[in-house]
Amino acid sequence: MELTHFQDAVASALLGQGPSAEVPWLAALEAQPGFAVYRNTALKGCIDALQANYPTVCQLVGPEWFRASALVYVRAHPPHDGLLVNYGAGFSAFLRDFEPAAGLPYLPPVAALDRSWTECHLAADAPALDRSWLARQDAATLALLRLKPHPAARWAWCEEHPAYGLWQCHRDGLEIPDSLACSGDGGLLTRPGAVVTWQPLARSGAVFLDACAGGLLLEAAASCAMAAEPATDFAALVGALLDAGALAEALPFHPTLESP
Repeated sequence: MELTHFQDAVASALLGQGPSAEVPWLAALEAQPGFAVYRNTALKGCIDALQANYPTVCQLVGPEWFRASALVYVRAHPPHDGLLVNYGAGFSAFLRDFEPAAGLPYLPPVAALDRSWTECHLAADAPALDRSWLARQDAATLALLRLKPHPAARWAWCEEHPAYGLWQCHRDGLEIPDSLACSGDGGLLTRPGAVVTWQPLARSGAVFLDACAGGLLLEAAASCAMAAEPATDFAALVGALLDAGALAEALPFHPTLESP
């Protein structure tokens, strides 16, 4: 038996997934009294990691509900490696289809923001553009640049629920205000230094960052943002993104290389 097959079989058994009755040596292993201890330890480690990676979700639903749902997730989506700080990438999608969460439609977008925090925290370092860079640009060529989001920048817009407002209140330890709008909102997470920071983001900002991530020229990305919210002060929007460290590089347009 190859080592990888042995390891996969044991891992599946630890999570209660393997058909151990059809594999005599695995059934014998599971029959050992100590195996239950290892199984409980493995499951608990994954659930603990998921709870640490989704603290806002846990606060909203309570530890008991969260850990029960996490057990279902862990058994269906075991970790692929030992880096549990990055575990649970699909938890938001899981919650969208998880029947007990059907009455909590804001939970998946809040989970997505928790995941954005993890990704922002673990992302690669890179220099960020700032306002001084913008001041040095020639106005005639600025529109023909491609602005790239910073590797650590994460942004989200939820059309139906104030997901960012809920997430931010829990993250900052604030009471949820009665005035919290029932409409959608958005948030931007960046890591200008060693610490993840967050701030509200208008729909036009999310659309603009999506367009930049898609490789559009600045002029085209600006048009997308203005189409989403015509009243947007675009100069103020770009300045706020630069101040937050959300943009990392500007690539020039080469018409001779990019023409059909």
